[in-house]
Amino acid sequence: MSTGKQLIATPVTKKLHITVGVCSVVFTIGTAVHNFVIINNDLVEMMMRAGGSADPTASAPGFTLWLRIVGCLYILGNAAGILALRSRSRALWWLVLAVNCTQGLGFWVIPPSMWDAATDLYGPWGIVPSAVTDGGALLLTVTMILTMVKYRSTWAQQDAVATGAPRVPDSSSGTPGRRG
Repeated sequence: MSTGKQLIATPVTKKLHITVGVCSVVFTIGTAVHNFVIINNDLVEMMMRAGGSADPTASAPGFTLWLRIVGCLYILGNAAGILALRSRSRALWWLVLAVNCTQGLGFWVIPPSMWDAATDLYGPWGIVPSAVTDGGALLLTVTMILTMVKYRSTWAQQDAVATGAPRVPDSSSGTPGRRG
């Protein structure tokens, strides 16, 4: 017997899908710019020197590689969020929420020496991609959590029974009144 409830869209559902989709496009681009334009060996060496690393020249290439691998995972995660323009999948909701929640922590996870090195190398524009993606992800996370709390479901949907909409039985629910 299926215990899942049937959910229907609300007026907020479409707006939330568009918001998540557009933010995901912006965050994908911003993360790609940060990952492949801003992050390089020179920036990582400067960051390591400021952090007191013993041999930043030798350590920077390996550290840069791992930063880029993590960045690529965020690019993929943000790109998946673009599917919100077409999908109401619960799995997509949780993926987008997890990606944005962790990306939104960037202000606290990224060491201050990276922000200083990016500003020294590129001027204020060196921090814009990360500031937009991290700050935007934090705002999107808050928005998603608030809608989830308000509607008690993903994608700002409502229970069909609570709204009086006719409920279509699940094919897996079997015939009412029969056991077996």
